[in-house]
Amino acid sequence: MQKFITALAAVAALFTFVSAPAHAENLGVWRNPKDNIRLHITDCGKSMCGWVVYASRKAEADAKKSGYDTLVGQQVLRDFAPTGDGNMRGRVFVPTLKVTLNGTAEFVDARTMRAKGCVLGGLFCKSQVWTRVDGVQQARADKAAD
Repeated sequence: MQKFITALAAVAALFTFVSAPAHAENLGVWRNPKDNIRLHITDCGKSMCGWVVYASRKAEADAKKSGYDTLVGQQVLRDFAPTGDGNMRGRVFVPTLKVTLNGTAEFVDARTMRAKGCVLGGLFCKSQVWTRVDGVQQARADKAAD
């Protein structure tokens, strides 16, 4: 029995090690299709989470209508964990709707993520294709914000 537990622990450690590079590749800044929201996806221990690091004036105005002073700094991705196929599953908080949805992130390639949020057990879903923001794009956004 002890050998079985040891072997099981070794397999679990191997899965953690093998999935770590895919997990690390998904970290960084991502923009939505309209580029009015940018998220910094970061490691939060055993899972990943995402924080708003940029919001357009319109997105900020919509947030204010919903009772938030700002979108920037809001944690919108929570408890995203690997699903075993290189993708992630977790919770998505939508500040303008004040609702938390079940969400998935499918990493199509190193620069493309298909994000999907669902309610009512997957009955109603919305998906968007997000793009990784590289250093040049981030510098432009920072300059435009000044």
